[in-house]
Amino acid sequence: MPFELNTKIKNLTPYEPITGDYRIRLDANESFVRPNPEMAQKILQAVEAVDLRRYPDSCARELCRSFAAVYGVDPELVTAGNGSDELISLITNAFLQKGDALLTLEPDFSMYAFYGSLAEAESVILEKRPDFSVDVDAIISTAREKQARLILFSNPCNPTSLGIPAAEVQRLAENTDALVVVDEAYMDFYNQSVLDLVPRYDNLIVLRTCSKAAGMASLRLGFAVANAVLTKVLRAVKSPYNVNAVSQAIGRAVLSDPAYVRAGIAKIIVSRDALLESLWGIEGNYPQEFQVLGGNCNFMFCKAARAEEIFEYLKQQSIIIRNFGGFLRITAGTEAENAALIEKLEAFLGKATSQEPL
Repeated sequence: MPFELNTKIKNLTPYEPITGDYRIRLDANESFVRPNPEMAQKILQAVEAVDLRRYPDSCARELCRSFAAVYGVDPELVTAGNGSDELISLITNAFLQKGDALLTLEPDFSMYAFYGSLAEAESVILEKRPDFSVDVDAIISTAREKQARLILFSNPCNPTSLGIPAAEVQRLAENTDALVVVDEAYMDFYNQSVLDLVPRYDNLIVLRTCSKAAGMASLRLGFAVANAVLTKVLRAVKSPYNVNAVSQAIGRAVLSDPAYVRAGIAKIIVSRDALLESLWGIEGNYPQEFQVLGGNCNFMFCKAARAEEIFEYLKQQSIIIRNFGGFLRITAGTEAENAALIEKLEAFLGKATSQEPL
């Protein structure tokens, strides 16, 4: 008899990011900040010191210590992962059993529900309010009604760029017996982290990444911060050498210089705020065509009447952003990249609203 795929995987298709050679990429929320000469040299020296013959430190202890020093947490409560994606997969598979309810929000990062499906969890999706804000009371009541074992969401949110106050996240943790996992991938651009609350709760895990503010997306470095009991579980269920030695070495080199990390974040925020001002200007000129909905991350989330047309037009100009079907997500880039984007966006909307040929 022929081998048959099981139901949970038979219709899966690989995740396909936008590929191609474009002069401006504002689609993946990556940092535009390149290492300065001093940091570049430090990274080179760190890589040269790696002994490629040997397995890496299984617990990435020095890397976790460097991360903990930057964010003011206990390194014994930090687990390193091969990107936050690995940690999300580990959490859903470790803390959920077949049939358990996983509560996620919509819209939010699509991979949460995907990893839950691989764990054969029951998917409970709670729609956000029409303005994409989060109703924490609705989360609490839905979690109780559906007996959710795990609640997973991003704060601030990808893709909406809207955030939840830390006090509301704390209220959620205190009013549910579910495990609350808060993905703070973009919290370096917001100021409502609950990292400091982790030791106080037995049902809270906070995720962080080096792919955004720290400018190390290519290394795939993520961190889970939780109390001692949850941390022990995470370290037990992860694979023994999940973070390779080169990523550990470069991560230590960057994170061991908190001033460098903070300077990079500051540059991104300046770019984000400048782009936000320019996009508000476009909204003012074309209020029926374009509205800015959120900007608490290193990207903006915008409603666009001609989102598909804008996406394709910018693509033709070798500028890539993300199209979410009626909405656009635009990453903050360099000053020149932002200026090019705004110029082309203005040109498109000017012609589109005047019925001139594009």
